[in-house]
Amino acid sequence: MVSSTHWLASQSAMAVLEDGGNAFDAAVAAGFVLHVVEPHLNGPAGEVPIILAPAGGEVRVLCGQGVAPAGATVAHYRSLGLDLVPGTGPLAAAVPGAFDAWMLLLRDHGTKSLADVLKYAVGYARDGHAPVERVGETVETVRELFATEWTSSAEVYLPGGEPPRPGELFRNLALAATWLRLIAEATQEAAQEAAGTGAAGTGASGAARLRVAEIEAARRIWREGFIAEALVRQAARPTLDTSGERHSGTLTAADLAAWSATYEAPATYDWRGWTLCKAAAWSQGPVFLQQLALLPPELPRYGSAEYVHLLVEGCKLAMADREAWYGDAGEVPAPELPAELLSPEYNAGRRALIGEKASYELRPGSPGGRTPRLSVHARAVAAGKDVEGPPGAPGAGEPTVAKPPTSPVPGEPEVSADGATRGDTCHLDVVDRWGNMVAATPSGGWLQSNPVVPELGFPLGTRLQMAWLEEGLPNSLTPGRRPRTTLTPSLALRDGIPVMAFGTPGGDQQDQWQLHFFLAVALREEVRGGLDLQGAIDAPNWHNDSFPGSFYPRGMRPGSVTVESRTDPGVVEELRRRGHDVQVGEAWSEGRLCAVARDPRTGVLSAAANPRGMQGYAVGR
Repeated sequence: MVSSTHWLASQSAMAVLEDGGNAFDAAVAAGFVLHVVEPHLNGPAGEVPIILAPAGGEVRVLCGQGVAPAGATVAHYRSLGLDLVPGTGPLAAAVPGAFDAWMLLLRDHGTKSLADVLKYAVGYARDGHAPVERVGETVETVRELFATEWTSSAEVYLPGGEPPRPGELFRNLALAATWLRLIAEATQEAAQEAAGTGAAGTGASGAARLRVAEIEAARRIWREGFIAEALVRQAARPTLDTSGERHSGTLTAADLAAWSATYEAPATYDWRGWTLCKAAAWSQGPVFLQQLALLPPELPRYGSAEYVHLLVEGCKLAMADREAWYGDAGEVPAPELPAELLSPEYNAGRRALIGEKASYELRPGSPGGRTPRLSVHARAVAAGKDVEGPPGAPGAGEPTVAKPPTSPVPGEPEVSADGATRGDTCHLDVVDRWGNMVAATPSGGWLQSNPVVPELGFPLGTRLQMAWLEEGLPNSLTPGRRPRTTLTPSLALRDGIPVMAFGTPGGDQQDQWQLHFFLAVALREEVRGGLDLQGAIDAPNWHNDSFPGSFYPRGMRPGSVTVESRTDPGVVEELRRRGHDVQVGEAWSEGRLCAVARDPRTGVLSAAANPRGMQGYAVGR
């Protein structure tokens, strides 16, 4: 079973499974297709956290979030007159992480060759695909920027002076050429190495060794070969960014050569017989877990105003803790922090802060008795300071959902003058017949983040915009450290057995929408005795912005709740009576969830995809 945010990625993954590949082969193939068909939402130089559960093995997190380059210091950015890392341009580029993470997954857990998994992406880039409407709409909003400043992007995304159109084939020949050259060089390098050492051998074992050698050669070419050289050249080019000025980046060849993706243990929380697995506090993943920890033993009726109020207020507390404690640069290491934030004693005290009325405050807690420290910017936006970017500054950070153009919390990507925009990032889940399961949330390196690298066909990312230009914070910009990311795939176990993989795009909304989905699945299972993935995805959803946003210009809307118009009017009225600033959005506007599941009792597989946007796709056989 496969579910992803684009039908071509899902079907490509299914083709891999039908060709004998496993869930990890399929995930890698789908990930590279998403770079081609959702270029406004992710790219090879972006990032991807992956949660994987090999059949019979332990759940692991594969971190594809690159670190800040050696030259990316607070002092350097401050010397340029900046208070925030720009939302676009090379100054916002971390060491690219997605490519190496996909290669590591393929090497360690896959069975297919490099050429086998890349052929789908190569085909759609070279021969063309019919782009979704959002690609053209996104390009249209940055047309002037591309035409006058980011001309390498115009060459790819404004062919003949026009953006890609639905129903017409769109090609990215430069990207296809990059992957074909990578495959050719990696294959040649691996063959020469095998011939020189006599290690190729024959039969299955020889083929397996050659497969690994090719993947390792591809990783080296990315870090030290023609791809690395082009990335570094691009980072050095002065580029107009959201500050309204032209800046060069800090990424160097040494930065690329020194970094690789890594495995780590997941952060976990047990709830009513389920075990939820997330990435640690270098992501926002523990926000999901803490929201569960904040729930009382008895929940209000599902979907009631009291239920929504409880979840919104719990989310505010968990997000306030995210602001004060999450990050890779703090005194408490990111992998260790969740244990304190998830303790029963700590959350009992936090739960007591939830009252009958909506809170408009940012209220971080004190795990272990430590004093919370918020950035100056976070304190300012919490106090109501206007944080709109410079007048006329091009582009934006990572938008999330439909919001008015006056909102200090931008949508992602901004694709129309009236702010009507949906979705950010991508997601994919796969489970195979052997029980292997994987969830991944690729993002960053989208077409509006940086100019296309002319030799490669894709841009650098902008994840450093999530770090603060203030020393001494858990999420301070720090060389060699990961900027805190919003990307947060999920995996759920029952009795120690992987049961469900799920996730969604959505920036700061991801662990709100995922919590609502999971609770719908879990609570309905208690009544019905089975998993209703599609019903949980289709249920009316909501989010709040009562905390500093993670993307430039990093504003907030205290007391806000945005609900779909399908929400019961009585619920909306009661939420407003409780003091929530309720905005009613479109009927199908909140969330882009994907999910797959495997019933360990029967072995039956299931999957579901989001109908919002008419783009997500679940498939299986």
